[in-house]
Amino acid sequence: MANPSAESTLLQRTLARACEIQPQETRATLASFLLVFFLMSSYYILRPVRDALASDWTDAEVSWLWTFTFFLSFIAVSLYGTAVSRIRFQRLVPSVYGLFAVSFILFYVGSQLLSERVLLDKAFYLWVSLFSLFHISVFWSFMADTFSKPQATRLFGFIGAGASAGGIAGPATASFMVGDFGTDALLLIASALIILTLPIIRWLQHLKLTDLHNDNIAADAANLAIGGSPMAGFSEFLNSRYLLAIGLFIFFYTSIGSFVYFELKNLLEIYDRETRSQIWANMDLAVNSLTILVAIFATGRMAKYLGLPFTLASIPVLIGAGMMILAAAPMAGVVVAVQIIRRAGNYAISRPAREILFTAVDRETRFKAKPVIDIVIYRGGDMLNAWAFTGLTQGLGLGLAAVAGVGAVIAAFWAVTGIYLGRQFNQMTPPDSVPAAIPQVE
Repeated sequence: MANPSAESTLLQRTLARACEIQPQETRATLASFLLVFFLMSSYYILRPVRDALASDWTDAEVSWLWTFTFFLSFIAVSLYGTAVSRIRFQRLVPSVYGLFAVSFILFYVGSQLLSERVLLDKAFYLWVSLFSLFHISVFWSFMADTFSKPQATRLFGFIGAGASAGGIAGPATASFMVGDFGTDALLLIASALIILTLPIIRWLQHLKLTDLHNDNIAADAANLAIGGSPMAGFSEFLNSRYLLAIGLFIFFYTSIGSFVYFELKNLLEIYDRETRSQIWANMDLAVNSLTILVAIFATGRMAKYLGLPFTLASIPVLIGAGMMILAAAPMAGVVVAVQIIRRAGNYAISRPAREILFTAVDRETRFKAKPVIDIVIYRGGDMLNAWAFTGLTQGLGLGLAAVAGVGAVIAAFWAVTGIYLGRQFNQMTPPDSVPAAIPQVE
């Protein structure tokens, strides 16, 4: 019979090689990995259901839905700010995920009762688009409130790999089950996965004190609401150069993302629908597989030994180089490579590094200003950059090479913003709370 202690030691040694995890951090890290795995699995089960609906609507209808998504995001973040001010902290995160779980059950019930489903389907499209950013923003707020700054530097890359694992498991589950159970049943499966996160959240709140010993905030604070103004997130964002810089970092990311997405969409027009679907599916597989490898074995070490300025600037520099190559050789293969590097780099490196930035701010900022940045600024960037791309191509008549040149300039500003944020983080972080291996930038 195997020795449980020996198995535990082997697990800890394996994890230590991957992300330099310490024994007392093992349970909390694995629980966090599992939490984001369930969340992302649920989203990737819902995503194909949402995207399949779009084929029934005209481009104008979909464009209006994107516009409504931005305004819905603004309203939802405002309501969330009210909840943060009034709901006891210990119940805040479970309440958010519980609401989404119940909502998808209600959408399922509506799909069974209504014969005319156009409005219900469009409402579902909007709601999943909100969920796509909201659930992960709240998750990383929770992580920033659970782990200390040194722990976040080492562990967030590994934890973020759970999102990519969910990004593989979710669509695989949907593809396997949709033939036998239909698309409506997928809503119940996604809801069940979200419900599974609730006991994990409660356990992590316990492990924060017992295993991680991050009790610098009094335990009684868990039984209190964060307080403050419901609109404090917007005012804090506008009045903080640090938060504005994070918003600018995300805006530059969405700029590159919009340009690459539209160029790729246009280049793939020559292929039939089946071939295009295969290309997109292969890109998703490549992105999620590459993300897991980089996040587990590289991200934590990059942040610890090379510093946060380097980590935040690394992907923008790679994308800038890719854009210059694309300007010189405007081919579909180069666009595909840039898209894979951009998405995998964001999931594995940029996103975890960006979340580390929020460990340097207070709890109210994490739970109020962060959703403003992650959701409102992100969706606003999508909308503005889509129109900017249209203006460059259809208004000014720029070709792929010229647009790639514009993208290279944007990537340079993106990299500079990342360096600035990394240096600001180092200045805001007390020396005794930063690992000695992280270089201090003056």
